[in-house]
Amino acid sequence: MSFTLAIVGRPNVGKSTLFNRLVGKRLALVDDQPGVTRDLREGAARLGNLRFTAMDTAGLEEADDESLPGRMRALTERAVSEADLCLFIVDARTGITRQDLVFADILRKRANGRVILAANKAEGSAGDAGFYEAYTLGLGEPIAISAEHGEGMDELRSMLEPWAKKFEKEVAETDLEEGEDPSDRPLQIAVVGRPNAGKSTLINKILGQDRLLTGPEAGITRDSIAVSTTWGQREFRIFDTAGMRRKAKVQEKLEKLSVSDGLRAVKFAEVVVVVLDTSIPFESQDLRIADLAEREGRAVVFAANKWDAEDNRSEKLASMKEQLDRLLPQLSGTPLITVSALTGRGLDRLREAIEKQHEIWNKRISTGKLNQWLIDMVASHPPPAPGGRRIRLRYMTQAKSRPPTFIAFCSLPEDLPTAYKRFLVNGLRRDFDMQGVPIRLELRKRDNPYADRKVHRATKLRKRSGFKDNEY
Repeated sequence: MSFTLAIVGRPNVGKSTLFNRLVGKRLALVDDQPGVTRDLREGAARLGNLRFTAMDTAGLEEADDESLPGRMRALTERAVSEADLCLFIVDARTGITRQDLVFADILRKRANGRVILAANKAEGSAGDAGFYEAYTLGLGEPIAISAEHGEGMDELRSMLEPWAKKFEKEVAETDLEEGEDPSDRPLQIAVVGRPNAGKSTLINKILGQDRLLTGPEAGITRDSIAVSTTWGQREFRIFDTAGMRRKAKVQEKLEKLSVSDGLRAVKFAEVVVVVLDTSIPFESQDLRIADLAEREGRAVVFAANKWDAEDNRSEKLASMKEQLDRLLPQLSGTPLITVSALTGRGLDRLREAIEKQHEIWNKRISTGKLNQWLIDMVASHPPPAPGGRRIRLRYMTQAKSRPPTFIAFCSLPEDLPTAYKRFLVNGLRRDFDMQGVPIRLELRKRDNPYADRKVHRATKLRKRSGFKDNEY
């Protein structure tokens, strides 16, 4: 990456549409409703031969500093100060508004000349007047683009090339000094939970800065925002997700997009941190979210947030552990870590639990140990004999990890009861210290090595006797 480009402008001018085009993916939510984007979203962008980091920002609005739009504006202004270059977007069809004039002044003060002006929605002749009006902002010559249709991307690339050359040498020297090993991939975790459980506040405390928008309002986060950080001695990539309500309560199109974005983050994560509100833990939606992570095959850690506000801590912790084992037997033994996103209490224990669950999720067990274990399990508790037919468990091996997946060969796999299969899975968890990660167990019927020989012998006998298959 050569430089960071912050895409800024008032709401609904097409910033997220342009961001998605630059990164080549539908990472940012896009809707006709203004103010969809609230947090800062970064992505690896490509434009011709240029490679850079694009940053999608919230729409700049005039508002009180303590209000939600005011906090969004403060986050965007900080991005303007930290970015190497700013791309100021105006709506060519609407023309220059009073808000555009106000925020042009903000960019002149904060960006120090690091601004490119673009008039979006300039396809056709409807945007001509607004494009020429953009000259009045005093930010240099504007370029006409259409983020929706991809027009004007060559002109944008020409404007970005001088900046790419300027930062290319500095970045190359930095990379040489750091000497990073490309094989060291960051551990990917998704932070999920109900609205207002404290997910964004928890991530901000881990990062040590107010990177994500927070506040007392429920449902502030809309996009799944990925942030990279060094936590302890390890690199992490943390996905902050929108709060997930019950499906029956999700009516608005935008909230449906937010929830689907969060579900996608769970599918691509390695460890899922389910944030619980200590005052009302393990509500039905918490159980659904945890069950989803288990069905997707992700390692799970529970973080009981707002622990600093709890009075009877010992009784509360014992109650939550009992609820976890009773309501989520498929995740029995999953770590339950008490934390406070406001004070930072318990974050070290949370990191250790995440790293341990990731290690278990990648665990492999030798075939020899598995088969000795299987012999002992069958000897202590033989499988039932439905219909008088004895089921023989002959062999077991681990097919893969992430999550741990095992294959057991037996004589009648279709007749082995689900309860006995659960008995084997629980034994694997207990005896090989694999608590809190999904375990997959597949039953297969072992091929008979003499079956082909018997068929061949029967065919020879038919030929000797002169019998033909089409004879009656």
